[in-house]
Amino acid sequence: MTPEIGHFALALALAMALIQSVIPMIGASRRNLIWMRSARATSTGQLVLVGIAFAALMYSFFVSDFTVVNVAENSNSLQPMMFKLAATWGSHEGSLLLWIFILTVFGAGVAHFGSNIPDALKARTLSVQAWISVGFLSFLLFTSNPFDRVFPPPLDGSDLNPLLQDIGLVMHPPLLYFGYVGFSIVFSFAVAALIEGRVDTAWARWVRPWTLAAWISLTAGIALGSWWAYYELGWGGWWFWDPVENVSFMPWLLGTALLHSAIVTEKRAAFKSWTILLAILTFSLSLLGTFIVRSGLLTSVHAFAVDPERGFYILGLLAVSIGGSLALFAWRAPMMEPGGLFKPISREAGLLLNNMILATATGTVLFGTLYPLFFEALTGGEKISVGPPFFNAAFVPMMLPLVFAMALGPLLSWKRADLAGVFQRLKFVAVLSVLATLAIWYRMNGGPVLGYLSILLAFWLLFATVREWVGRIRLFEVPFTDAVRRARNLPRASHGMSMAHAGVAVVILGMVGSSVWKSEQILFAQPGTDVSIAGFEVEFRGVERVRGPNYVADRGTLDVSRNGERLTTLYPERRSYPVAQSTTTESAIRSTLAGDLYISIGQPALEEADDSGAWTLRILYEPWVNLIWIGACMLVIGGGLSLSDRRLRVGAPKRAAVSSDATVPAE
Repeated sequence: MTPEIGHFALALALAMALIQSVIPMIGASRRNLIWMRSARATSTGQLVLVGIAFAALMYSFFVSDFTVVNVAENSNSLQPMMFKLAATWGSHEGSLLLWIFILTVFGAGVAHFGSNIPDALKARTLSVQAWISVGFLSFLLFTSNPFDRVFPPPLDGSDLNPLLQDIGLVMHPPLLYFGYVGFSIVFSFAVAALIEGRVDTAWARWVRPWTLAAWISLTAGIALGSWWAYYELGWGGWWFWDPVENVSFMPWLLGTALLHSAIVTEKRAAFKSWTILLAILTFSLSLLGTFIVRSGLLTSVHAFAVDPERGFYILGLLAVSIGGSLALFAWRAPMMEPGGLFKPISREAGLLLNNMILATATGTVLFGTLYPLFFEALTGGEKISVGPPFFNAAFVPMMLPLVFAMALGPLLSWKRADLAGVFQRLKFVAVLSVLATLAIWYRMNGGPVLGYLSILLAFWLLFATVREWVGRIRLFEVPFTDAVRRARNLPRASHGMSMAHAGVAVVILGMVGSSVWKSEQILFAQPGTDVSIAGFEVEFRGVERVRGPNYVADRGTLDVSRNGERLTTLYPERRSYPVAQSTTTESAIRSTLAGDLYISIGQPALEEADDSGAWTLRILYEPWVNLIWIGACMLVIGGGLSLSDRRLRVGAPKRAAVSSDATVPAE
């Protein structure tokens, strides 16, 4: 009965979304206050109904109801309870339901917490959000029903993909979807503004918190997915330019540009059309990612293996949403009033450079991701791959000027800036950056020039960010108590900007260190084999068979020492899941701030009975790799500090009274 309740709730949610997509929009055009405010009730109703459906599906997994096809295909009675519940969004149907649930969360959030948004703009925004709900609810109900039954039911389920049975993948999809779907409400604001024909500083102030919330979630989701791939897949890498990694990275790049562009629109009433276009394109890339993951067009460890017919449905939604919004933009954008003027050397110009580089980088990643598809279509089936060499060669050099400019941007003034004065303030920063890079060169003794240039720019950004923050609170210029008082009075958004920019520098240090100075050995090892790597001595003691709740594993034992002193014992595993008929690698890692000693165990030297006891070992040492996760946490914390700034929630500039000239029909 529970699955039927969930199915019925989805049908009611679709009906409510259809009402919300029409009535508030008509009410806004007729200035009918009751019709406009009906969006609050319908948004809440959608959230409740989709929440009931999601809870019903989760309960079906909780009780192992194998009469539900989704449960039978993605769960197993022996599966740990945490992964049973996580399996709710571990399939195509369940993840899509989570996608829609988050969509309704953002819609209800604007309806309930957007009290300072004019009724007409709010009504149009929530109507556009409902259009998106209609598209995905209909897709779910007509092509991907998560509550389909199977009779007779199997005695047990098929198990969740073993790669997804991990704590990192429990949180990764919800965070990623909060980012993807969070940009939907920014898209809705943009389309509503185009329909209304008005974009101003107040609009930008209302949009920024939602943009920032989506960006924070997407940042956390990408970082968590990268961390999962690092320790779970057994190859020791944190980014492989996989197509599905790329489709999450592209909205992040363009969302970062949108975040900075909205600041200019808010502060200087400039970049209006560009900010609207970025809002449309960022969510369009989120939809593109949804299409690629579910269409079967690209192969990835992250992708859902579904039939291409479902992809055609999403492709239709993609064409309507992107095509319609861009057509509306082409029609309405030229009518917008131009913003404030600025000189080529100014903060506005710096943020424009930021936007241009990020947009170009996004286009580069998009080209590299989709080019194999176009090539295959044009050549009649001939396949090629575009991998890390292309992306590293095209993307990385493009980012270096951006990192250099990031250090200067916060020190530039609006409208017109003194670049010579800025460089004068950063002389000590430049010297310190060079000295730190020389110290790294002396310590590492070798490496490519591009690596050291990246290290130099990372230190430049880090020290310049600290210098800018110190200058704001006038540390070392006034008594310490006064500096502390100034720090407390500094807006949280300023602290957040400094934290996020410093986080970027730390991430770059981690990426360069783990890529340029990585040590790696792959070998067949017998019990008693000794391996020396990066100053460590690793002794392989052998492999034993152990059992887990729904798997059996070959667990290796390796003693790690340095300079004759024993440090730790590591236990990598090679797990086999009998029900899913799949094998995974569980790496063992000794982590320090200086770097990770990373060990994974592969197949035995002979798949048959192996008298030698030799196993494949992969041993790596990755310097500074943990700085990647530390820097990502700094980015998330910086975003959170900015989001907590009270100025982003209240005190938005008041619009003219015409925006609220609504009427209540007479009884």
